[in-house]
Amino acid sequence: MKKIFLFTAIFFLFTGILAGCGTSDSTSGSSADKDKIVIGYFPNINHVPAMVAKEKGYYEEQLGDGTKIEYKTFPDGSSFMTALKTGDIDAGLVGPGPAMNNYMTGADVKIVAGGSTGGTVVLASEQSGVKSVEDFAGKSFITPAVGCTHDVQVETFLQEHGIESSRIGGTMKHVTGNPAQYAAMLKSGKVDIAVAPEPWAAVIQQETGAKVIIDHDEISFGETLPASVLVASGKSVKENPERIQSIVDAHKQATDFIAGNPEEAKEITINDIREVTKQELSKEVVDQAWERIGFTYKVDSEAVQAFADSSYELKFLKEKPAFTDLIDKQFID
Repeated sequence: MKKIFLFTAIFFLFTGILAGCGTSDSTSGSSADKDKIVIGYFPNINHVPAMVAKEKGYYEEQLGDGTKIEYKTFPDGSSFMTALKTGDIDAGLVGPGPAMNNYMTGADVKIVAGGSTGGTVVLASEQSGVKSVEDFAGKSFITPAVGCTHDVQVETFLQEHGIESSRIGGTMKHVTGNPAQYAAMLKSGKVDIAVAPEPWAAVIQQETGAKVIIDHDEISFGETLPASVLVASGKSVKENPERIQSIVDAHKQATDFIAGNPEEAKEITINDIREVTKQELSKEVVDQAWERIGFTYKVDSEAVQAFADSSYELKFLKEKPAFTDLIDKQFID
């Protein structure tokens, strides 16, 4: 398979994904058509269950009765959560960070299932001189957004090693940007270190020769925290639990399919990302990224709370969080 990944092209394409991908009517929300369900997800490997459910028709199978299923893809958690709050999507996969942050500010959101774990990797460019965590002081690092899942993971890890970002008085300069830009920024020296979700980490390795400094199973919460979660509005959970149960059941089907058919799931992933981004991941990139991710519909509540506590300690959250009402396990139990 031809190995192509045009980072700049993907970056500009992603800016239009919210308006143009997954549905022919990007302005129509779920409230406009009761017989239509809109599922949101990101075009990355932590969101494979949505891609598999889409390809296999699991949502149609579970919801039945002529329900029309549409999909929207998003470049970041902020735009996803905005769509959930406005009713433009009914449910979907997002990182736990955006879900928690929005819950803390009063958003009507419920985590109804897990999606995946792992997939966050920290890499350093060859010219940065960074060979280990001991070399991080004074260097620059990039994450997708301030306070996003990957940002909290790496800053928790850094704090445990006596290092802080300049945001809270430390020496490491923090910048943000679309992961599609990371390779170019590492090559040009604009940043020294990239905190990348998969498949971007695998792509960066193969395209730039960047060195993995903190692997997916070494970074804080790397194997316990959900890397993606299935969310819905609290209103939907209360008013239409049968529909949410059907959505979760379709998600569970997809997760089971991934476990039993990994090679076909990889093919679906490559095809879906190509359809959404117009770019193609090589099989080698997907194989490498797959090894760093686990797929599960279970949710580790203790890990979520520990992650949130760390977000508070790192001053991403203004109030000490308590998530007794955020996670609703009735649909997976």
